[in-house]
Amino acid sequence: MREVRAAEGGASRRGFLLGAGAAGAAVVLAGCGGSGDDGGTAEPGGGTTTGAAATGQPATSAPEATSGGAAGGIAKTSDIPVGGGKVFASEHVVITQPTAGMFKCFSSTCTHQGCTVDNVSNGTINCPCHGSKYAIASGAVEGGPAPRPLPEKQIKVQGGEISLA
Repeated sequence: MREVRAAEGGASRRGFLLGAGAAGAAVVLAGCGGSGDDGGTAEPGGGTTTGAAATGQPATSAPEATSGGAAGGIAKTSDIPVGGGKVFASEHVVITQPTAGMFKCFSSTCTHQGCTVDNVSNGTINCPCHGSKYAIASGAVEGGPAPRPLPEKQIKVQGGEISLA
């Protein structure tokens, strides 16, 4: 292969192409997320997704949270199907209702490589990237390469509204 020098700066075509390939690889790898070895997942605003779970109790007896959630809540209790759940991408959470009146909330960031889970079906929270599956009641790993359960998030259930606590 013949090396051709650029008109300015003396850079070779081969050097340019190798540099561009390395930059492209870095962009692709950055999209895969971290190694998943840390204990929590960074959230916008500086918080992390660690701590206790949702109430785990029927909505009528949910304890009051000491800090406020999103104004007006992020979902209505009627939006979350019994035995299923819903992903809220903008809040980085997935809310489930394992049994009637019991609401749980987990980070929507897969513990394998940081992809966002995209659906809840057949009793599991599912990641589209590498097939990890998590239990809707506990966030425990049910299948796939995920090394840890989904971190639980606290929620407040009041008046038919669910908000982050």
